[in-house]
Amino acid sequence: MLFRLDFYNKEEVENQADIYLEEEIENASEKDKKELRNKFSIVLEHLEEIDAQIESKSKGWTVNRIAKAELTVLRLAVFELLYADDVPDSVAINEAVELSKLYCTEKSKGFINGILASVVKGRGSTPAEDGSSKENNTADVKAGCTGE
Repeated sequence: MLFRLDFYNKEEVENQADIYLEEEIENASEKDKKELRNKFSIVLEHLEEIDAQIESKSKGWTVNRIAKAELTVLRLAVFELLYADDVPDSVAINEAVELSKLYCTEKSKGFINGILASVVKGRGSTPAEDGSSKENNTADVKAGCTGE
């Protein structure tokens, strides 16, 4: 659902989420679909802040220049770091790096790891094992990018 954000206008995004949840996910319970829809809504609600965090940490890169797969992974992880208290920081970062190995270029994992570590550092905390300290702050980091 997150990957589709940049391919549809704002009005169509919710429609695309419905299509994805109802037609493209197999074997998901209604509870799981409800949770996915809820988290997706939170991402949409905070998308500007999430993208601002990504841009401020990827010095010299705008979200429009970052490859779509990398941007999707970053958006998911930044959401988890800032707004999902049930996901420990280290898990959010590790899962993002693992997703980058599957869907992005070889160099992407370092770029993604660097941005996410900077998001955590910018909050004034170290990656918490318990998922605590999810406050929002900013700091810059220099990182390379494999974007378009």
